[in-house]
Amino acid sequence: MIRFSFCFLIGCVLLAFVSCGKKQGASSLIPVENFFVKPEKSNFKLSPDGSRIAYLGIDDHCKNIFILDLNDRRKSKQLTYQSDMNVQYFFWASDSMLVFSNAHSSTDSLRMYAIGVDNEVQKQIIPTKKAKLRWLAPQKLMDDYLLVSLNDRDSSVFDLYKVFVDGRAPQLVTQNPGNVSNWFASPDGKVRLAVTSDSVQESLLYRAGEQDPFKQVAVTDYQTIIEPIGFVKNSSTNIYALSNKNRDKLALVEYNCTTGDEERVIYSNEEVDLESSGYSHYLQELIYSSYTIDRGEKYFFNTTFKKQFENLSTQFKGQSIDIIDTDNAMQNWIVRIATDVNPGGIYHYDVRTNEAHLLSETNPKLGETPLAPKQAINFQSRDGLTLHGYLTYPATGGKDDLPVVVLVHDGPYRRETANYDPEVQFLANRGYLVFQLNYRGSSGYGKKFWAAGFKQWGGKIQTDIIDGVTWLIHQGIVDKNKVAIMGTGFGGYSALHAATYNSSFYKCAISMSGYTNLFTYLKEIPPYQQQYAKLFYKIIGNPVKEYDMFKAISPVFHADKVKIPVLFAQGGKDAYSSLMDANQFVQRLKNNNIPVRYLYREEEGRRFRNEENVVNYYQEVETFLKEYLK
Repeated sequence: MIRFSFCFLIGCVLLAFVSCGKKQGASSLIPVENFFVKPEKSNFKLSPDGSRIAYLGIDDHCKNIFILDLNDRRKSKQLTYQSDMNVQYFFWASDSMLVFSNAHSSTDSLRMYAIGVDNEVQKQIIPTKKAKLRWLAPQKLMDDYLLVSLNDRDSSVFDLYKVFVDGRAPQLVTQNPGNVSNWFASPDGKVRLAVTSDSVQESLLYRAGEQDPFKQVAVTDYQTIIEPIGFVKNSSTNIYALSNKNRDKLALVEYNCTTGDEERVIYSNEEVDLESSGYSHYLQELIYSSYTIDRGEKYFFNTTFKKQFENLSTQFKGQSIDIIDTDNAMQNWIVRIATDVNPGGIYHYDVRTNEAHLLSETNPKLGETPLAPKQAINFQSRDGLTLHGYLTYPATGGKDDLPVVVLVHDGPYRRETANYDPEVQFLANRGYLVFQLNYRGSSGYGKKFWAAGFKQWGGKIQTDIIDGVTWLIHQGIVDKNKVAIMGTGFGGYSALHAATYNSSFYKCAISMSGYTNLFTYLKEIPPYQQQYAKLFYKIIGNPVKEYDMFKAISPVFHADKVKIPVLFAQGGKDAYSSLMDANQFVQRLKNNNIPVRYLYREEEGRRFRNEENVVNYYQEVETFLKEYLK
């Protein structure tokens, strides 16, 4: 598979930490709401010239864009004044212009605007419409236009457009013949690369100029990935890419787009995949590469940047530093400083003065409260696969015969890390050991490990989880009579699967938007993701050809087997979980006198976002576990 997620350093919503209040004892119960405070400021992004920082803040109960002027703080200001909807996201199109979208929700109509930072003149650049948009990287102004792909003409395909920042109607550049899944522009704004896909087989196409026809240069299957990072400096033919072609792990390579060959392997790690980060589109240069074994690591290519990173690190010893954004000259950085026991802070780092200034403190309610560190572990599954995970011991102390909450990650093509996690800290503070596992099929461990999870949603993935708990029991860490399982999305499905098929192993189960019916799950694929249907059939299974398997591993058809208490939370706008199936599953448990608590919030999606709903959910989790696990 050719993944086309060109990375650029962007800001994101992150947690921050400050010291305040009295230090509490290790066993003190922290109020539920203190763990899940939403930041008032987020999405910090540097202007290309490094003179200003834009971020999202709250005004009149809505998210708006604010500007922090680094040269003259008196010129800092609020830029947008949305009073009835939130700014969803934004980016710097140039040193003096921002592009942003606003909406009532993530499923609302597309609205896109450009606004001058100095003159504050705002223009709508895409008419309001029901469509999905994908920006082409790098996101920057090409003369007077930006490059995007839109599924306006046909909801299942994305055509290539020029979007003009002066408000003129978007101009169609290339109509998608039906199988192009991604386009990519080189630094001069010419679209030289494209990917065609039926999700199982993909092709990389290249052309020297926009008047030339695309030529196929590589064909890959769904397990082989070529993920372009960016163009090699002064080259219109060679790119840096992550590739696992003829290898198990994603390595950083230089790739020739005219021949379809890897010219050299630049860097690789034998244990894990490399991650898409550390390339400067402005300099067209590799700065560093990132990877995660137990904790995040960086390998530097730019020696000057490495020294600057070390200078910053000496100010925050023992803490992880994530680079969120830099200006073009890399003299100003936006970074997150955090640990597994510290929610972290967002800082502006001035390379020239070697000074880091806190931009946002997000969670002062935690103060100096001691939290529980994550411990990396590994063990062997019953079929000999090495599995990795994390343990977080309860704040109440103790290392033996503990009640455990198995917290299953969503995906399944994601992974757990050692990063701070408010959900984990909440559970540990309530006296539970938290077990997080990167089961087979999780990301980051190579394609063999990923493929080991194919068509195993109700099979070996679930036995991996059981093997992990069994290992903890044999180590004397876990009380075999006090095992709960909990998760969201796929994690929620795993919790429902456990309640259905392994009621004798688990004491209770908690599901947030867990899939009850896998037939319905695949039916609900939206039009713009229909191209991935064949891939889903390879990874999950084909509901027509493998009907018996789908029925066997869908909890809704086997609710009579559930013998343990279940807490089930469901959002009414969750696109992948059927409300009808959820209701049916819950009703069957009630009919069988199985203790079940059902939380339905019509306005929520897969994860609850409203702060009141989030707090209420975790209060229910606390009460539920206290009653059925301790």
